[in-house]
Amino acid sequence: MQKAGCDLKRGMFLRRVLRGARLLTLSKGVRDGQGEATGLKAYGAKAPKIGALALAAALLAGGVALAAERATPSGLPVPRYVTLKFGKVNARAGPGDDHRLLWVYRTKGLPVQVVAETAEWRRVCDPEGGLAWVHKRVTDGRRAVMNRQSRPAALFKKPKTGAETSAYLAPRSLASLVRCEKGWCRVKADRASGWVREGLLWGTAEAPQCR
Repeated sequence: MQKAGCDLKRGMFLRRVLRGARLLTLSKGVRDGQGEATGLKAYGAKAPKIGALALAAALLAGGVALAAERATPSGLPVPRYVTLKFGKVNARAGPGDDHRLLWVYRTKGLPVQVVAETAEWRRVCDPEGGLAWVHKRVTDGRRAVMNRQSRPAALFKKPKTGAETSAYLAPRSLASLVRCEKGWCRVKADRASGWVREGLLWGTAEAPQCR
């Protein structure tokens, strides 16, 4: 994030146990390039036989819950993570080009968390705790993570305590997020990948990150 004319240099690289590649490669995904996922499917499970009244009540409750969950301009949950699509993104005080320019992000692929939105604008929280509005066209639905610690973060070969270390993610470095499951997240940078505890890297905790 750039404040008062200072750039946040990307500085991304991965220090492998045995020297390896250092370039960031974001994982591919089916998105429309604006943080809006496409082709989403809803799956249901068979329910046990119950009375017609109870079934109607259950369906009504489920419909209300679903409507509440998707009651956003994009139809996507808030908060959620996206990445910045370009190496220069204006961050404004409000949802519109007429609002004051706060700073300029200069890190392509920077993970940010959407905490509010309008039809065209997203209010995002960045890894340094800054809050600003950016246009939806500058966001991408692909996920990434950032190591905000002052020391390298170990990536493990398996998602379990005591597993062998496969690589280290350097401080202030970025990597793509592949998936999270059972408290662990798999991240990837170029040909190196590994598992980290969920919440250790910025961009893996689902709770709101800016207050």
